[in-house]
Amino acid sequence: MNLQDFSIMRHELLLTAAAIIVLTAEIFWNPAKKRSITLFAIVIFALITAAGFIPASNGNLFGGMFISTPIRVMMKNILNLGVLIIMIQSVTWLNKEENFDKISEYFILIISTLAGMSFMISAGHFLMFYIGLELATIPVAALAAFERYKNKSAEAGIKLILISALSSGILLYGLSMIYGTTGSLYINEVSRYFSGYNLQILAFIFFFTGMAFKISIVPFHLWTADVYEGAPVNITSFLSVISKGAAIFILIILLFSVFPVIIETWQKTILVTSILTMTIGNLFAIRQQNLKRFLAFSSISQAGYIMLGIIGGSQLGMATVVYYILVYIFSNLGAFGVVAAISNATGKENIDDYNGLYRTNPNLSLIMTLALFSLAGIPPVAGFFGKFFLFAAAAKEGFYFLVVIAVFNTIISLYYYLLVVKAIFINKSEAPVEKFKSDFPTKFALLLCVAGIFITGFASFIFEVIRNYSFGV
Repeated sequence: MNLQDFSIMRHELLLTAAAIIVLTAEIFWNPAKKRSITLFAIVIFALITAAGFIPASNGNLFGGMFISTPIRVMMKNILNLGVLIIMIQSVTWLNKEENFDKISEYFILIISTLAGMSFMISAGHFLMFYIGLELATIPVAALAAFERYKNKSAEAGIKLILISALSSGILLYGLSMIYGTTGSLYINEVSRYFSGYNLQILAFIFFFTGMAFKISIVPFHLWTADVYEGAPVNITSFLSVISKGAAIFILIILLFSVFPVIIETWQKTILVTSILTMTIGNLFAIRQQNLKRFLAFSSISQAGYIMLGIIGGSQLGMATVVYYILVYIFSNLGAFGVVAAISNATGKENIDDYNGLYRTNPNLSLIMTLALFSLAGIPPVAGFFGKFFLFAAAAKEGFYFLVVIAVFNTIISLYYYLLVVKAIFINKSEAPVEKFKSDFPTKFALLLCVAGIFITGFASFIFEVIRNYSFGV
């Protein structure tokens, strides 16, 4: 092993270096100019994100515990891009007086959890996977409780760490059973010795249950709305997009490479959970007034749609999932970006507060509408193509009944997304959100989201590039 071999770990090494640099800056930076750490950290992370797209060699390290393949690198780049947008959206919130002394902590925590996700995605050994999962989880709980002086934020952090501990315990129990029945924790060896008898199926159920908590799949979703509502808006967007995306990425890798022998078992599991997740997520979203809870149940229902791509266990299905996560990042961050901008300026987060928003803030209204239309799957924006590919992947494998249910759920979701659009453009209010000007970072982040929504939709070659990758270990 030489230094060149470590270029395989460039994402993880660069993220670790970035966390150390920000920590060092916190120690030596002039306290009077502490707000400038925000720009410093974002520039460093932007360079890391750009470096991730530079072609590099693939392979494995540490006896196969760490694996790098083109599709895994792409998954990391997608997550990095989403985190960069979230960081830019967070500038206004971080510059508030109450967050003045916690700027460095925010970036250290968010970079640390992203490093854990990268290790998790590149894991060639279930122990590496579990360590990455824990590294990705613990800092997120601290981020959820970031506004510790607010009861709801502290409550969100406590709930998240408790449910994470429970789900990790269940998942670890499943991994112990996998080890007991195969004699190995190396993913390529487990795939060879995993024959699918009853004890191994039980091990898979425990594993899938633990991952279902992370993805907010029904019936393991009950924590989601409370944590999303209590956490700061920018952390909620991170939980909704990045955490969910990383968990889905590693799930599709493991299902495709480790558990194909029991594909009929996990197809039945995904069929039931997908229907429940789509339906319950949509029905509960209709009842919500707080926009963070509204988008929480929206993200639950989106997880149900994503299951359509996974259920077939095909190359096409896996590619559609990766593509849809990319589309989902731009769409959801666009919606959360508008919510964050209005929340930072006025403190308002309820749907009724958006009555008449178009009359005072037309630009934000149009961006919110575009993002919601993409989440709903209305053409010609990217969300339509994402859902179309998911439905096509499921239909190709013969899951027509599931596709029909997904289409009906899409109609339901269209209804509640249009409730927000109706509030913005049609409902009248005697005291609408006052007109305000967003700062440059907010405008730039929203511009990136809008550009992403259109580019990922109209640039069809993006899906073809993803489709050509191999999803094997």
